[in-house]
Amino acid sequence: MVQKTLKCSTCGNTLTLEVSTQEPTYATCPKCHTRAVYRPPPLVTKYTLQSSMETLQVTNVTKFYKAFKAVDDVSFSVKKGEIFGFLGPNGAGKTTTIKCILDLIHADKGMISVKGFDTRKEGKKAKQFIGYLPEKVAFYDNLTALQNLHFYAEMKQLPKEQCASLISLVGLEDVGQKKVGEFSKGMQQRLGMARAMLGSPSLLILDEPTNGLDARGVVLIREQIKQFRDKGVTIFLSSHILSEVQAVCDRVAIINKGRIVAQDTVDALRMRLQLKPKIVLELQEVTKEMIDAVEKLDGVDAVNVIGKMVHVMCKPYVKAQVIVTLTQKGAKIDNLHIMEPSLEEVFMKFTEETV
Repeated sequence: MVQKTLKCSTCGNTLTLEVSTQEPTYATCPKCHTRAVYRPPPLVTKYTLQSSMETLQVTNVTKFYKAFKAVDDVSFSVKKGEIFGFLGPNGAGKTTTIKCILDLIHADKGMISVKGFDTRKEGKKAKQFIGYLPEKVAFYDNLTALQNLHFYAEMKQLPKEQCASLISLVGLEDVGQKKVGEFSKGMQQRLGMARAMLGSPSLLILDEPTNGLDARGVVLIREQIKQFRDKGVTIFLSSHILSEVQAVCDRVAIINKGRIVAQDTVDALRMRLQLKPKIVLELQEVTKEMIDAVEKLDGVDAVNVIGKMVHVMCKPYVKAQVIVTLTQKGAKIDNLHIMEPSLEEVFMKFTEETV
């Protein structure tokens, strides 16, 4: 624990807290009663050497727009064959970070490397390993899907022969000779994915990859992302559809107000926040004896009864004990559903207003 003097973001009142150097510290401003949380900065060694297993290394990156600090000392690494989710509310710094990785804009401080190549000093070498799907894709409307890909293959000095197979890979083989101006938004998004995969890049940077897709398209892109991961491709995925991120990502980083506030697996972040699962049971009959027995279990926080439905909020290790206890009290369970804490809950907790 260390002592920190902090300023309330609502009323400007200063207060002194004993805060952890590793875990979030929750506090309430005594003046305006705003509940907030102090999160310690991630412990990162300045300009650490990149491991051979790391495809992307972002180290202590800061970016200003005049006096506004859009990205504040951001650090993370993404390993070979990993799907890494990058999350944050609007204006948190996601797009600025991605543009810095692509060297479309220059970071004011810090270092970014792709496959060991510094993106500032060796930009051309670094970019040859990157495939990029922007949030808003754009193509030449008067050209067909295949002609568009041929154009981009020529720009990258790649053989055109791969273009037809990429169009088939994203499910557009029936419209490959159709002008892109006649495509729906979802079809253009799929073509954008095909363009990103030109040249078999080692690192795919996907900004809202399922944007505009119907349910079938979402499933197709999700499966393709997993297949590329299985082939050793590194995926850097930014999306506001948190259920999709949870379905495919190995790890996530959450950025808020320009700073990384958390990064780990979703399960580890749930455990860190001590989020509790909910058990929903449908019983043939509910008795007071059953409910009393469950409420007495150590680790059970709340029990709510709605007709024959019993909702139990408890610590993860108590789930089996709840079921056993009900059975011992004569309960006949017709249906059972365990609702684990979602990525949405993790996201909301880590992006709360901070002191």
